[in-house]
Amino acid sequence: MKRVIIICEGLTEKEFCKDVLEPFFIRQNISIQTPLIKKSGGGIVPWINLKAQIISLLKQDISALVTTLIDYYGIPARFNYPQWESAHKEGDKTKRMAILEEGMKNDIPENLRTRFLPYLQLHEFEGLLFCDINVLKSNFPVSEINDYENFERVFEEYPNPEEINDQPQSAPSSRLLYHLKNYDKVVMGPILAQETGLSKIREKCPRFNQWIDNIENYS
Repeated sequence: MKRVIIICEGLTEKEFCKDVLEPFFIRQNISIQTPLIKKSGGGIVPWINLKAQIISLLKQDISALVTTLIDYYGIPARFNYPQWESAHKEGDKTKRMAILEEGMKNDIPENLRTRFLPYLQLHEFEGLLFCDINVLKSNFPVSEINDYENFERVFEEYPNPEEINDQPQSAPSSRLLYHLKNYDKVVMGPILAQETGLSKIREKCPRFNQWIDNIENYS
């Protein structure tokens, strides 16, 4: 059985991996482990800290693939992720993520990097929850959805939920907190993702789908 270690940004991502990804990968004969980012107990840390954790895991298990599930949104420039300046000269966000991920990979020692698959979620995990409006509506009655017309418009404007933008007031997590009364990220995020289903998320989110493909096809 292949082994994959997914370094998770926080508890929401960890629960998502447990509830949604683990059952899928088990069927592919792939086992996963989901440690949180160290130093902060979850949450974005400077690259030097994340790099140390990645290298440690690669050395501990010499056959496992190590990957990441962290949000691009919220990483400050001062955290010195590789190729940060070069990436931010690129206006296309998908290409920008590719530059950053390539920089992360190439900053890992050459003898280890073949088993490292960097992945940055564009823009953040909560974007994946905008794949199916009916799932949200079934969990939140109209009376519990603020500004309902604008809520519906988000789904119309962003057929690819990964492109929901990353400004403080319009990032996916901010939109959920604004529109959905009593929304709890850690509790509701994985539940909504599970009800949406991995197939729908992969269908709507091409970068995320490619990440899953890459894990499946790793040998």
